[in-house]
Amino acid sequence: MTSPATTETDQAAAEHSKRVLLAAPRGYCAGVDRAVVTVEKSLDLYGPPVYVRKQIVHNKHVVATLEKRGAIFVEETDEVPEGATVIFSAHGIAPEVREQAKALSLKTIDATCPLVTKVHREATRFASDEYDILLIGHEGHEEVVGTAGEAPDNIILVQSPEHADTVEVQHPDKLVWLSQTTLSVDETMETVRRLKERFPNLQDPPSDDICYATQNRQHAVKQMAPRTDLMLVVGSRNSSNSVRLVEVALEHGARDGHLVDYADEIEDSWLDGVSTIGVTSGASVPEILVRDVLGYLAERGYADVETITAAEESLLFALPTELRRDLKARGQGDSAQVRHDAGSLH
Repeated sequence: MTSPATTETDQAAAEHSKRVLLAAPRGYCAGVDRAVVTVEKSLDLYGPPVYVRKQIVHNKHVVATLEKRGAIFVEETDEVPEGATVIFSAHGIAPEVREQAKALSLKTIDATCPLVTKVHREATRFASDEYDILLIGHEGHEEVVGTAGEAPDNIILVQSPEHADTVEVQHPDKLVWLSQTTLSVDETMETVRRLKERFPNLQDPPSDDICYATQNRQHAVKQMAPRTDLMLVVGSRNSSNSVRLVEVALEHGARDGHLVDYADEIEDSWLDGVSTIGVTSGASVPEILVRDVLGYLAERGYADVETITAAEESLLFALPTELRRDLKARGQGDSAQVRHDAGSLH
């Protein structure tokens, strides 16, 4: 029979072994920061309502918080009243959307992430040189729709490594690949490897299309995963980069992994027999949601937190030109660069 003293000792040892590995970097990237601040400053400057085409970023909490401040999210441009202000989301738009906005006399503010804009420019340039463009990405994702709209006659979508084995092109000797910015780095490079086996003359993009933040967050997860019994990724299910983080964790050694928007979505059964929990968040996730998850875990004995730093990030993007111009005209400064202060979203 086990003595009470032995039971208490075992319980204390189990509690002591509980810990959290916290990824760094995590959460907001420069493009998301810019997009969210664009909506906030637009509401301050023009007053509500301000319309936003699609979700400004793929995060439920961010969208709900901005809605409370007076942002109205619509799916299509023709849902915006004529002459109103509309902000284009961080994921980018096809040229035809700009034409629709112009026809409705809308005041437009383009919050497209500059790294997505870079891919758009690459697509336009290669199309003008009559290349076939293999776009690696997920069908229906807003970023892919926007990029494909830049060169619809030249772009062929490749959705997976398996798809690379069967995709057909018209001009195998004049061929380049581009990618959605939020993909799994490993899966994308496997797709490219298979494509190059079939198309030896396939050219690489001028620079890496997968964004720095996506790569850094995946790199941190790769470092953590072998030491992790459970990986918790804070993010929304329509966030491609957040979904990829769970997949990367499982591929690199985590025993289990889950995506949650909020701490109250965590199931206590996930913690059974778990000593080490990895925590990270997608590039559109405010830090307040991560703090809530850490609080939830601390209440259950996981108060020991070790930060795993994979990279340092300092990149900032200028606010959209249209917004900076209006801020300056109102005497509110140029606001050339953005970084969130502490607050409900941040």
